Amino acid sequence: MASDQDFESEIDEGQEMTFLEHLEELRWHIIRAVGSIVIFAILAWVYREWIYGVVILGPSKPEFWTYQMMCKVGHMMGTDGLCVESINFKLQNIEVGGQFKMALTTAGIVGLLFAFPYAFWEIWRFIKPGLKISEKKAARGAVFFVTLLFFSGVLFGYYVVTPLVINFLANFTLDESIVNEFNIKSYISTIATLTLACGVAFQLPIVIFVLSKAGIVTPAFMREYRKHSVVVILIVAAIITPSPDIFSQVIVALPLFLLYEVGIFVSARVERQRRTDDLALQKRLEEGD
Repeated sequence: MASDQDFESEIDEGQEMTFLEHLEELRWHIIRAVGSIVIFAILAWVYREWIYGVVILGPSKPEFWTYQMMCKVGHMMGTDGLCVESINFKLQNIEVGGQFKMALTTAGIVGLLFAFPYAFWEIWRFIKPGLKISEKKAARGAVFFVTLLFFSGVLFGYYVVTPLVINFLANFTLDESIVNEFNIKSYISTIATLTLACGVAFQLPIVIFVLSKAGIVTPAFMREYRKHSVVVILIVAAIITPSPDIFSQVIVALPLFLLYEVGIFVSARVERQRRTDDLALQKRLEEGD
């Protein structure tokens, strides 16, 4: 069976690959990507007690880093209103084998999270040979920027959005006689949704770059519809945050506004590069005539 190196050498030599050879190459890239996810999932299973006790249950404890920083900011402002003294809820498991299932699910999520850079790199290795030289040059550093934005979004979702949402939902009560006892499945689903959703949302500049390269989006278009984007971003923020807390939604929306402005800069750079390439091509054509 041909190895991945053989396929890459054929591409380097300019030999055209058959459809079946492309499928074979794609299969090995996917196998390696899935394999990396499995490896990290196994590690997450081995260290599941630490992951649950420190990482997953962290936002449910007043000692969590974010709550401590909020309290320090409050003291600097001369108020104790930002301090979180207690988070009023208990976690429970109501299914036979529920904890075992959630341990497996969590291991898979953690494996996907930490294997993302390598998995994306494998897929990028398959796509990159099919790009033109100019497209390869424009997409230089794609793996780095996609990974940086993804983990920036994940960290923002975990340290900023998640504790705000958990604290709001835990302390929101209709009556003091009602005790909050959350299902562990619901709790973990909330954390996973918030962190991963922020990780995906932070890919906005990359999406704008691709759309700009395709000629679908221009900086002029984005500036013209900047006010409309505010409404869309607020809707996205409302979807990401399951709580009706306006403050949490605004916290999510603010970095998305910033990323939109970064996207305008990215789109403008793509347009300038396109004009430069067009002028260079026109000059070569004129010299050829």
